[in-house]
Amino acid sequence: MSEFPNPSRRGFLTRTAAVGGLLTVPGLLAACSRTAGADGGGSSLERLRKQGYVRVAYANEAPYGYEEDGQLKGEAPTLHREIFKALGIGELRPAFSEWDGLIPGLQAGKYDVISAGMAIVPERCEKALFSEPEFVSPTALLVKRGNPEKLTDLRSVKRAGAGIGVMAGAVEKTYATAAGIAEDDLRTLQKPQDGADAVRSGRIDAFLLTSISLKWLAKNNSGLEVTDPFVPELDGVKQYSPGGAVFREGQEELRDAFNGELKKITSDAGRYVRLLGEYGFGKETIPPANLRTADLCKA
Repeated sequence: MSEFPNPSRRGFLTRTAAVGGLLTVPGLLAACSRTAGADGGGSSLERLRKQGYVRVAYANEAPYGYEEDGQLKGEAPTLHREIFKALGIGELRPAFSEWDGLIPGLQAGKYDVISAGMAIVPERCEKALFSEPEFVSPTALLVKRGNPEKLTDLRSVKRAGAGIGVMAGAVEKTYATAAGIAEDDLRTLQKPQDGADAVRSGRIDAFLLTSISLKWLAKNNSGLEVTDPFVPELDGVKQYSPGGAVFREGQEELRDAFNGELKKITSDAGRYVRLLGEYGFGKETIPPANLRTADLCKA
């Protein structure tokens, strides 16, 4: 069994948008209603090259894939635009979907690729094809500027007896409990902004979430900072929480071509950060070379 576990659904991330982005999308909302059948034979890659665009689905979840002011923004659209351009497909045509409708819509042929930073888990691998990981989501702590309690990871939180916030239904509570943090020191919050507000008001000392999401919060909330990221463990297994692009079954050729261009980017830290840094992705979110989708799908 791989050392990398299957990550849980990233259900706690904000669906609000913020500044930054790079792809103008005319008729964004109208694109949601377009429906097309599955591949009508032949090579998916060649078909997309001939038509000049690829239909991508997003869930309006910052900073992974979201719409703002008629633009499609975020990690996945930015990365996928770069990859498909290299493959000879110059345009992304977006379609919005609620999270639980993404894979059913893909299976129905409403779009070609899910561009939403979707976590790679076995039950999803049974329904669709995942790319190799585009990113991993190390964990971090959101604290007041200056980090007055000098918190660095869950061990330091336990040692200090600090009050820590976690999202309702998110995996971070499991990490905190496994680290031995007392239930009395845990506060459950409903959304990321609640965590930022609780830290700023002093109701908790730190808010536990992925470093990607916390950087987004700190960018949009003054007086806060994010600690250096760390990788929590459960039963001695590191929790990387990787995500990737999703393709319809039968599109192996397209998926493999995508993976070839993706590897060029994840193997070049400077290029990766230049592309995705504005969305909170950095060297620490580049997937380890030995983190493979095949292992994640059978974990």
